[in-house]
Amino acid sequence: MQTSQPIIVHVVQQPVDSTTVADVLVGAFGLTGAMVLVAVVLGAALGGILIGVKILRARYGVGPDSDAIHIV
Repeated sequence: MQTSQPIIVHVVQQPVDSTTVADVLVGAFGLTGAMVLVAVVLGAALGGILIGVKILRARYGVGPDSDAIHIV
């Protein structure tokens, strides 16, 4: 009987692009910038609505209800 030689196969994997600190920082600043932009836009919209309501109330002489609690 012949002894069979073992077959050795080397599996070569593709190199993986590593994530650097710069990649993480750019992603974090991008996400933070997007969140700040959304907060500024929503804050400006709410402020505009509140100012518009105040101007319309003054123009038409509509005040708050008389039995409402007012903080002076």
